[in-house]
Amino acid sequence: MDLVLTQIFNGLQYGLLIFLAASGLTLVLGIMGVINLSHGSFYMLGAYLSLTLTSLTGDIFLSLALGIPIAFLFGAAIEWLFIRHLYARDHLQQVLLTFGLILVFNELQRMIWGTFPHSVPIPSYLSGSVKIFGLMSYPVYRIAVAGLCILLALAMMFVIQRTKIGRMIRAGESNREMVEVLGIDTRLLFRFVFAAGVSLAAAGGIIAAPIESVYPGIGESVLITSLVVVVIGGIGSVRGAFVGALLIGLADAFGKVYLPQFASVVVYALMAAVLVTRPGGLFGRA
Repeated sequence: MDLVLTQIFNGLQYGLLIFLAASGLTLVLGIMGVINLSHGSFYMLGAYLSLTLTSLTGDIFLSLALGIPIAFLFGAAIEWLFIRHLYARDHLQQVLLTFGLILVFNELQRMIWGTFPHSVPIPSYLSGSVKIFGLMSYPVYRIAVAGLCILLALAMMFVIQRTKIGRMIRAGESNREMVEVLGIDTRLLFRFVFAAGVSLAAAGGIIAAPIESVYPGIGESVLITSLVVVVIGGIGSVRGAFVGALLIGLADAFGKVYLPQFASVVVYALMAAVLVTRPGGLFGRA
């Protein structure tokens, strides 16, 4: 029973981390119509920002507070330099340019941080474990990560559902031409959406760094998993990304324990099952 509960907690915590990356990807794809293969590189950026900022500040949460605005500004610059030129182009050109960005980011990472894996320390005040359901214990930092991911998810959903910028984002998703007719500058709106997506991915990388080692190419696996989450949840649906990420997290956690030789297949089998029953995803358009 303890093993089952542990895997449930591990799956939910992993799913919440993936949600931070996948939510930004689904917003960019659903609202801006851009296939951004470089999205995983922003998760890698967050992981290496965590490494550098934690060594300077001594605390992962100070690193998060500093890293999110840095990632936002970096995302806005990338949108202005590269992504804005892709809106009127076909998906093949989007794929080629964003794949090229992956190569550039990977080379910059090697030049700045090197090719060796690194570890980021867990804060001493979160380094212990707590007992849950009797004899079962669970790391305090993983609980803190899950709680922080939930807070960030709630904040993002509040912005999308309850604020003026959120209403513009939802309007831009459903009818971009009408938004432009109403006098809203979609260039700035898209820049904000892209930069926010970069910030979310980087935030996931920052808080995941003490759990995982920081190493070159860490973003590639996150990109693949995020794409699976977007497909399962439905393109452009933040709610779908949330549900899809939790399903992927649980499938991955239990697959590694009960079907270790097929662990990587379980996730894609789940995606295939969803596509067969709901081609538009769980909360996407049919």
